Formats: sequence, C-alpha cells, structure tokens
Amino acid sequence: MKLYKIRFTPQSFLLFVVISLVWTGCGDPEVTPVKDGSVSFEIVPKQFPITPGIIDEASGLANSLNINGYLWTLQDSGKPNSLYLMSNDGKTIKEFNVPGSTNHDWEDLASGPGPIDGVNYLYIGEIGNNNLPMTATNIIYRVREIGNISGAYSPDNLEKITFSYPDGPRDAETLLLDPLTKDIFVVSKELDKAGLYRLPYPQSTSGTITAEKLGTIPSVVFTTGGSISTDGSEILIRNYTSAFYWKRTAGETVAQTLLNGAKKQLFIAPEPQGEGICFERESKGFYTIGEKGQAASVNLNYYLKK
Repeated sequence: MKLYKIRFTPQSFLLFVVISLVWTGCGDPEVTPVKDGSVSFEIVPKQFPITPGIIDEASGLANSLNINGYLWTLQDSGKPNSLYLMSNDGKTIKEFNVPGSTNHDWEDLASGPGPIDGVNYLYIGEIGNNNLPMTATNIIYRVREIGNISGAYSPDNLEKITFSYPDGPRDAETLLLDPLTKDIFVVSKELDKAGLYRLPYPQSTSGTITAEKLGTIPSVVFTTGGSISTDGSEILIRNYTSAFYWKRTAGETVAQTLLNGAKKQLFIAPEPQGEGICFERESKGFYTIGEKGQAASVNLNYYLKK
C-alpha cells in the first residue's frame, strides 16, 4: 500500500463503519434502497481460510469461465503484475505472470466476453490512484483467459485500453463488465458519492478514450469492488462494510439499473479490508475477500443465495 490507500486501525475502521451506517441509513435524497423479498442471501458466510504470504493484498475477484471451480484474483500496487488462480475452497492458489503489463495500482478484475466471439477474457483494472499527483489516464488490460491450469499468458494476447475521465482524475476500485453489451463500467471511490462511468464497446486499444459519465449511484459510497453475473441479470457493488444488490430488468441498461438505487443492502462479515467481490459462476451466491493488512490472515467468504 502507498499514499492515499487507507490503512485502517481498529479505531478508524470503527469510525468508517459508523459513517457508512449513518450514510446508507439516510439514503440518497431522491432514491433510497428498497427491500426486494424475491432474492436473499445467507447472512453467515461459509469461510475458507487463505494461507498467508501469497495473496495478502487481494483487491478483486472474478470467475474463471474456462476452468471450473476456480476464481481469479489480483493484488494491489507494489505487487507483481500477476493474476492468481484460486480454487473456490481457497486451498489451491497458483500465480500467473501477465507479460507486457505493469501493476501501478491494480484494483479490480472482471471476466467475460470480448472482441472475439466465443473467447473468454479477463479485464484487469489499473484504475487506482495510490500516489500523488493522480494520473490523468488509467488503464484496463484485456487478456484472453488461459484454457487450463497449466497454461500461461502471452503478451501477444494482451490489449491495453487507456482512458481518462471527463471531469478530472479519479480514484476507483470497481470495474464492471456487461456481458450483454461488452461495455465496461468504472465506479469512482469517493467518501460522499459513487460516480458511474462507461467505456462503450468496442473500446479502442490504440488511443485514449474519454469515459462517459452516466451519473451518481444513489446511497453508495467509498466503493471497493463490484461484479455483474454471468448472464448480466444481477449486479453487486461493495464497500468495506456492505454489499449492494441490484436485479436488472430485461431491456434495462446497466446504468438504468444502477441509477435507480439498490434493491438490497447486504451487511457482510467483517474483513480486515474488504475489497474483492464476485458472483459464483451460476449465480448461486457470491464470494468476497479482503486484504490481510495488519490481520493474521483472511478468508474467502461465500454467501449462498437462499
């Protein structure tokens, strides 16, 4: 971790929890999260211990669409430019270097379709801003997912999507991929709001794209990760204390869904510094993971859908 990536002491974390509860409890002046009895998740997760020393700064999660029973994760700035393939019980973790990429501040990860039909891709969000001055441009690396656990990543399959914000540099830790349109979305990490930005498909890999600002997501602040289900019908965005859930109606865009306010606010089990979240591949539940920080270890948490 470097400057402006908040390290929580027990006291400061408690303060953030209180602020989050007050903020989300008050809701947005225009749209307040509403309860939706049609979908619910277990409150107590199934927990899988992660051996310390391998992925102590896990900052994002995404499903492997090619390798059954596995998730992808990545680490924050100062760590190798590598992806980590983790079994969904946390027992097996394997590192894969991504040649041609640079890890300045990798923050989130998404998996899904891309330019070649029938090929699954991973999207690596180089979207954080740990150091001053904030960078004017950010990067999303798109790489074809390897087909098996013995594979390797090649620089020949790596693409670089460079973008800037229309309203000045932003810190962000949430990357979303719409599997229906292949649009990429970035959510800013701010104490008082969550700006929603879109990079419409097809994204240029030769120039700098100016992201389209779509609005502010109601009642969500200080976002640290997000996920869209494989079929595109469900969305999760998290911060350190909660996960927010949306059900996408047929015909709705991602922006229309998110800007209408979350259907549910899910209070998730305490994590040292919770950042990663993703739906299980068949949307039977969702996973979360935190950065170890000053804790002895972390768990991979799984919340089953009821």
